Amino acid sequence: MIATLLVGLVIGLLAKWIMPGKDPGDGKGFVGVLITILIGILGSWVGGFIVGLVNLGGDGLIWRIIFGTGGALLLLFLYRKIFAKK
Repeated sequence: MIATLLVGLVIGLLAKWIMPGKDPGDGKGFVGVLITILIGILGSWVGGFIVGLVNLGGDGLIWRIIFGTGGALLLLFLYRKIFAKK
């Protein structure tokens, strides 16, 4: 469980570093860290699901981080498109 939280944090931070901007988890302190971890964990799930559909990739931590970051980027992109102020 601690490994999942740490990998989720790494994935969430990578995604927010690659795609900076106003997103959930931009708050300071504990709540911001939790939301960033959730983005990473959900991104990992989404990335793994997509990779499973196309039967691509491999096992291991590096692949999980790569595909998870891709999934988290997709989630951040969709969040911005849905909740963008017009």
